[in-house]
Amino acid sequence: MAQRAMTETRAYARPDSGSAKLWERAQGVLPGGNSRTTVYMAPRPIYAAEGEGCWIVDVDGDRRLDLLNNYTALIHGHAHPAVTEAATRRLARGSAFPLPTAEEIDLAALIVGRLDGVDQVRFANSGSEAVMMAIKAARGFTGRSKIAKFEGAYHGSYDWAEVSLGSGPDEWGPLEAPASIPYSKGTPASVLEDVVVLPFNRTELAVARIEREAKNLAAVLIDPMPNRVGLIPARADFLRAIREVTAAHGICLIFDEVISFRLGYRGAQGVFGIRPDLTSLGKIIGGGFPVGAVGGRAEVMAVFDPRGGKPRVPHGGTFNANPVTMAAGLAAMQLMDEKAFDRLDEVGGKLRSGVQACLERAGVPGAVTGMGSLFRLHPAERAFVDYRSAVSSDADRARLDRLHRDLIDHGILLAPTGLGCLSTAVGEAEIEYFLEVLNACIHKKGDSA
Repeated sequence: MAQRAMTETRAYARPDSGSAKLWERAQGVLPGGNSRTTVYMAPRPIYAAEGEGCWIVDVDGDRRLDLLNNYTALIHGHAHPAVTEAATRRLARGSAFPLPTAEEIDLAALIVGRLDGVDQVRFANSGSEAVMMAIKAARGFTGRSKIAKFEGAYHGSYDWAEVSLGSGPDEWGPLEAPASIPYSKGTPASVLEDVVVLPFNRTELAVARIEREAKNLAAVLIDPMPNRVGLIPARADFLRAIREVTAAHGICLIFDEVISFRLGYRGAQGVFGIRPDLTSLGKIIGGGFPVGAVGGRAEVMAVFDPRGGKPRVPHGGTFNANPVTMAAGLAAMQLMDEKAFDRLDEVGGKLRSGVQACLERAGVPGAVTGMGSLFRLHPAERAFVDYRSAVSSDADRARLDRLHRDLIDHGILLAPTGLGCLSTAVGEAEIEYFLEVLNACIHKKGDSA
């Protein structure tokens, strides 16, 4: 699927399109026609048919450059031959067993060999599960119940991890002590009482609040470059201070690297030089299949050990360490050597600088954040420091919505939030194509960026 000239890809919008027909069927058997809130798009979603490399073909035959990669889960794009072959070979020998397989040992060994903060690994089926088990491990190890997390950060669908996700100015409270706000309706009040919310990248304020709550805290949960906080990297001094205060008080530091593991060969913890007590993983380690993992120091991971009877933290799961996932994940991660990460860093840097130059030439407000293979478009230009500085106004969100729709209609797939990521299938030609389309979309209405 080679690069092509910019054309409109609006077949999905026709009332008689393949996507429209599938959408009509879906609404009868799925709530709101949907199983993933993130893939809904008004007036109807686009249905995928196939993918190859960095391109997706929808059911109406339109092709789009995929700069979302199943929300950062694919590091090699679609249908990479080595990953496909590994999964197919394992599938032909059986897809699931009531017994462990060698494949989970192989993938665990690779992860342990790369991450300084991981001595042992336990697999799950999603990033949400990985975060949940990391929190439960921290509670089991420390004997404490409360956790701390950072305002606005997404860590999956576990009730405690969702607190203060998406809160707004009318409810978020003082910066030095952000309020614990429920995300889902019906969240028990007891959940809110057990979650301490911290301001991101505000060293003195965050450390002071951790120290006040230390005796009850099992864990501090942090993504070192949280997407929902604006894809703003954590400051080095901030991370060091969080590591020091958690270590001083016997609090487990959990790095959520479900997304940020793609920042480098040794993950975000290698990039930032921090050794956490626990790490949650997912997305790219599954080779395109559902996956999650929690890893950490051996003494903390011992809470899962069943050899002495009931472990402190029992952990089952019918599809944990599924051999097809393990085989595909191992193949995908073996391809990601240090040179592959270096190349992604280079291409990502060219994309971000190109986007910024495009915005400046057009004279429209906007910015791009991120590191490595990750980027996020913002409809405003200002200093992005923390969650509150990254929250867009209604007018800015409307401008981003228009830009997102224009990009989709001209063959580019990003998240509605402006989030994007690169796969190894993306080269300079694809970056040039994206920048060409972005430039055209910005100038289309004059205020789209």
